[in-house]
Formats: sequence, C-alpha cells, structure tokens
Amino acid sequence: MERTSIRLGGIEIGSSVMNASGARSAERGEIYELCAVHSGAIVFKSCNRAGLETPENLKNRGVEYFQAIAGELIARNKIVVGSVVGASEEEFIEVARMLDRAGVSIVELNLADDYVTKSVAPFASFERLKSLLGRVRGETGCVLAVKVPPRGPFEPRAIADLFKSMRIAIAVCANDLPKDLAIDLATGEVQGRARALSQAHAFFNESENLLDVVAVGGINTGRDAYIAHLTGARAVQIGSALMKEGAGALGRIDRELDSMLAEHGRKSVSEIVGKVRFAG
Repeated sequence: MERTSIRLGGIEIGSSVMNASGARSAERGEIYELCAVHSGAIVFKSCNRAGLETPENLKNRGVEYFQAIAGELIARNKIVVGSVVGASEEEFIEVARMLDRAGVSIVELNLADDYVTKSVAPFASFERLKSLLGRVRGETGCVLAVKVPPRGPFEPRAIADLFKSMRIAIAVCANDLPKDLAIDLATGEVQGRARALSQAHAFFNESENLLDVVAVGGINTGRDAYIAHLTGARAVQIGSALMKEGAGALGRIDRELDSMLAEHGRKSVSEIVGKVRFAG
C-alpha cells in the first residue's frame, strides 16, 4: 500500500510495518510464510555464529542458515533485515560481516537482550559501546541498526550522537507509551507539558532527524502503529500479535494503518512521523 510505504535508513520499503526479530522468523517455512502475505521488510531471528539452544528466546540455527535464506529472498527482491547476537565483540563482527556479504539490506545489532548484556556488556561503559559499534561499522557496508536496551545507563542524546558519529542509521527502541495516553489522532495533540512519551519518542527528539527510529512493543492494531508514528517512529515491529495470530497479523495491521491514514487525509506515513504536539 503506497500510504504505508516508508524510507528507512535510506532504503525504500513497501510498508512501515514489519515483524520483530524472533516472532515467527527462525525457520525457513515461517519466514516464507511472512513473505507470502506481506510486502514489507522481513526481520530474521537474532542469530550468532554457530547457533544456540539456550536461552529459548535466542534459539537459532546459526548465521549460515540465515545467509542461505537471505540469498533466496534477495533474489526475489525482498528487503531483508538480519539480526545479530553474540558472546563477544569478535562474534558480533563476524556474524554482521557474514550477513552483510549475504546481501541483507540492514543488519540489526541486538544489544538489548540479557544474553548480550551478560556476555558482551556493551553498555558497561561508553567506550565499550563505541568500540563495538566502530569495529562492526568498519567491517560492513550495509545499513546498520541497533536495538537499544529499554533501560540503559546513558541518556538518549548521548547514544543518538554516538550512533550518528558511527554512521548507525537506525535505532530500534521500546514503544513504552503510557497505557492511559490520550491523544487526538486528527491533530496529534497530547495534553500536558512537552515530554518524552516513550523511548522511541525520546530518541526521535534527540536525533535531530539524522537517525531513523523503529518502535517495538505494544503494537497490536493499526491505531497503535499510527500513534507510534506520531511519536517519532518511521517503522514499527510487531511481536505479540504475530505470535498470537500468525503471519496475517502484519497484513491486518498494515491495512488498518492505511485506513487510518486515509481517514485523516494523509497520503503517506512520512506525513505523520514525529507530529505529536503538546497542549500544555
């Protein structure tokens, strides 16, 4: 749908809606099912070099398995996002390089998972984070995204500035909006003083339009996606709804988002990104 298409990290994508890493994206059959019903980008489950059996949320067959699938999908003109985890900087670099050479459009460095926090500890210090990002950037040519821990030790402005200096194009952030948030969808107006409404919104505010934000979490309907876009997300990742409903959830949310854009006289998602405003 033309209204829901977006440019993310400089890449044209048929929809701003995509699956979250791990949601029905670990096996070839699951991935092909997503491709069959949705025109947006496909996000692979986070993978490491040789594969993992534990923890369960990161169970995967290893990067070579996803390399092969990437080659198949790219030949069909699909936009592929590879996601990386590892137990060391060296593993992150190797896996990111292998996915890059397989031709994926975007490599997402999953720095938000406890497995990475406990092994690599990228946010233990600012210099440690800078080292990891710099080394991966030096070994890859694709667009890079970083999945940020929902509660990190550094302020969003500091991380956003680092990402920009390292040529990290995309920040994948928590869509942790208040459950009681009241927002006028026609105007984007929220009552009260200007403030960060979510981690995604905070990164949008601090990036000065030089960093694209992807919101993940709590997006189960087109309305949820619409609000995430208003608060700064250029794209949204779907997890829980996809696990509950199956691959059709992506198309449903995309269609609902398209209908809402039409209802409010918007020709594209780009028109509403970051347009929330405060009445207080």
